This record gives sequence, C-alpha cells and structure tokens, in this order.
Amino acid sequence: MNRVPMTVEGAEALRAELENLKKVQRPAVVQAIAEAREHGDLKENAEYHAAREKQGFIEGRIQEIEGKLSLAQVIDVKTIEPSDKVIFGTTVTIINMETDEEVTYKIVGDDESDVKQKKISVNSPIARALIGKEVGDVVVVQTPSGSVEYEIDTVEYL
Repeated sequence: MNRVPMTVEGAEALRAELENLKKVQRPAVVQAIAEAREHGDLKENAEYHAAREKQGFIEGRIQEIEGKLSLAQVIDVKTIEPSDKVIFGTTVTIINMETDEEVTYKIVGDDESDVKQKKISVNSPIARALIGKEVGDVVVVQTPSGSVEYEIDTVEYL
C-alpha cells in the first residue's frame, strides 16, 4: 500500500471527525432507529428508513476515515530544518510574473485541500511545479488557459 502524505492538522481533523462519528452520531442514529421501530410497521415507516440510511452513511464514513488514517504518513514541517526549498506542508507565496498578483498557498494532502482556505493538494499542477524549487526560482504552471509563470517569493515552515 502507498502511504498518503498528510499534515499534522489534517490528521487531527480526521481523528476529531472519527471520534464525533463514533461517540456522538452513531449512538444518536441507533437511538433514532430504536424509536422508529417502536412506531410499528417498518415497511411504511419513513423515519426508520431515513435513520437506517443515515446509519449506512455514518458507518461508511467511519470506514473511509479509518482507511485514510491507516495509510497516512503524517508530516510535521515544524520538525524539519527550515530552508528556502518548497516541500510538502510548507506555506509558499508566489507572484504571477505577468500580472504581479501575489498569492499564498499551503501545500497539503489531497483530503485537506481547500482552495478557499488557500490550501492546495500536493498533487495539484501548481504544487507539483513548486515542490523542490527554492525562493527566487521561476516555475511554469500549465493551466487550462495556457502556461503561467510564477516566481517563488517566500517559503515558510509553519
């Protein structure tokens, strides 16, 4: 099995979701199923069917999270000697060479990526172009609208 890179924050978020599913949501749905059973005929009991469907979703999500955590290679960039090199987990500021627009991204695992929070997947085209490069390097990123050149301005090991 291939290990999947994940930040410490991403692993903690998954563990918190898993705990919530197991200790809060699972018991609540079991209680809802028990209450719906008391109402009688299960064939026409919408509450029962809805609760069973929700139970299936919760159990599936628990299995999915446990699988992800079992394959996770948690990387804490705070334990790595800081340098000017872009690696997984670093926060990098890049400047669009054409428009001088500056943008900052944190390079994270696939499950943690959220462009609205400026977190991009290590497998995204931008991150793949940046990994291994250093401050001052110019990288070319292939986008659907063509090639875009970025200069690496700063790299932070946060």
